[in-house]
Amino acid sequence: MQKILIIEDDGDIAAIERDYLELNSFQVEVAPDGVAGLERGLHGAFDLILLDLMLPGMDGFSVCRRLREETDVPILMVTARREDIDKIRGLGLGADDYIEKPFSPSVLVARVRAHLARYERLTAGGQRAKPELRAGELSLNTATRRVLVGGREVELKNREYELLQFLMLHPDRVFSREELYEKIWGLEAMGDNATVAVHINRIREKIEADPAHPRYIQTVWGAGCRFKAQ
Repeated sequence: MQKILIIEDDGDIAAIERDYLELNSFQVEVAPDGVAGLERGLHGAFDLILLDLMLPGMDGFSVCRRLREETDVPILMVTARREDIDKIRGLGLGADDYIEKPFSPSVLVARVRAHLARYERLTAGGQRAKPELRAGELSLNTATRRVLVGGREVELKNREYELLQFLMLHPDRVFSREELYEKIWGLEAMGDNATVAVHINRIREKIEADPAHPRYIQTVWGAGCRFKAQ
C-alpha cells in the first residue's frame, strides 16, 4: 500500500484529504505543522507528500527545500495563494506540482495517482533510483536533483531534468519521440511531440561540450535517440 504524507495545519482540510485518499486505498499520515512534517517526510519512507504552503513553525517553501536535499519523491504543494510568483518559487524549489484551494477531492486523488505513476516510470518500474547516475564527466544526483558536468553544476528545468534522468536510467536503449513524450509528459501528451526535440536540444546545450556532435544524447536517424553509456 502506497504511503502519503499530508503536511497541513487546517484540520478540516487535512481530514478531507485523508478520507478521500484512504477510500482510494492509500495509507495516510498527517503532520500539523512544518517542523513535524519535515521530520516525518525525512524519515517516514513516503511515496508522495502533500505540502501546504502556509504552515506554522516552518513554511512550505522551507520544508520543500529541505526535503529535496534528501528525497526525490513527488511533492505536491497545496496553496490558497493565486500569485504566479509563489507557484514559480515552489516549482523552482523542487515541487512537482501545485493544487489550488478550494479543490475537488476527486481531482486531488487523480493528481496524486498521476504523479505516483510518473514517478514509477522515471524510476524504472517503481524501484528507487540510484543515488547518483554517472557517464563520463556527467553526473546526476537523484536525491538533490543536481546535475554536474566536469564538476560544474548546470541548471535544468523540471522536464529537462526528468528527461535526462529517464534516459540515463535506460542507457543505450533507443526511444522514439512518441515514447519519450508519453513517458515524461504522461496524460498531458496530447500536443506536438516536437516538444521532445526542443527539450533534448536544450539539454545538449547545457551538458555537451559540442552540442552539434553530442557525446551523451545521440540521435538514431529514423528511430529516435539514446543515451550513450560511457
